[in-house]
Amino acid sequence: MLTPRENFLETIKPDGKPDRLVSGYEPIKMILPDPVIAYERGGIAKNIVSVDPFGVSYIWPEDQPAAVPYHTEENKVIKDITRWKDVVNFPDLRVHATDWEVALSVDANIDRTQYLATVLLGTGLFERMHGLMGFEDALMNMYLEPEAYADVLDLFLEERLTAAELLIDNLHPDAVLSHDDWGMKTSLFMSPEVWREFFKPRYKTLYDYFHSRGVVVIHHADSFLEPIVTDMAEIGIDVWQGVLTTNDIPKLQRELAGSMTLMGGMDTANMDRDEATEDEIRSEARNACETYGAGGHFIPCNTYGVPGDVFHALIDALSAEEVAKYNEKTYGVFA
Repeated sequence: MLTPRENFLETIKPDGKPDRLVSGYEPIKMILPDPVIAYERGGIAKNIVSVDPFGVSYIWPEDQPAAVPYHTEENKVIKDITRWKDVVNFPDLRVHATDWEVALSVDANIDRTQYLATVLLGTGLFERMHGLMGFEDALMNMYLEPEAYADVLDLFLEERLTAAELLIDNLHPDAVLSHDDWGMKTSLFMSPEVWREFFKPRYKTLYDYFHSRGVVVIHHADSFLEPIVTDMAEIGIDVWQGVLTTNDIPKLQRELAGSMTLMGGMDTANMDRDEATEDEIRSEARNACETYGAGGHFIPCNTYGVPGDVFHALIDALSAEEVAKYNEKTYGVFA
């Protein structure tokens, strides 16, 4: 029986030979916190309007699981993108992200013969853009001021490349879990052509760097991304995590033919509710295995971008049990 790490790596190879379905985040062990994310998110707090080092305002109500950007006409960092140089001042991570002691201690406790030590690269290129100027302006400025928009993107890409270098030099991760949502439940936020113009080449640069350092790229986007799925493989995404069932997963498996692994198929909105029953959670996990498992290069997983749940504490345990039952029945592998 392969270890969780070995089975994951076989799953994502185009011609790999996994001996069972990977069970969600089982092979992934996160190295958190690290000084990059600690610095970039460190100023965000509950029940107040807080500001991150990029100047973006956030609100985090007590009854909500996470903070979200908070925009008014007064507090937007970029009000006029043609004058972005007057207001955008990205912090130098080489100055601020220097204390690696906690992250190194977490890393030291990860058994890399069994698991992939994984770093988190939060707040992707599009997420940073709508943080800086608001969601509507982040979409409109691609059409109205494409040159200025591209300039700001390039500046943030350099910041992400610096973050990648620091994470790899200090922690030597096996994988990165990189976040950027490019769509909603049933459509992209922008046309495929616009995504290809602004985001495809820049992400290829970023993910080529990770690959050059031997790091597996897992990209989180709990979105409908069917129109750009082959592009995602082309820019070097090894695993698309967060695949909603509004995507035609069997069709995507055929189109990709092993060039990218799909990780999801268990819509968290159907499970992570206080009132969700054990039967509902088990049914969601069982359906993902039975519907998509045979298509290959598929990892049944909830669609959150990190391991765990928010409202229902049994999701991971119950889902893992159903994947184990499927593996026993289908592959004769006993967990």
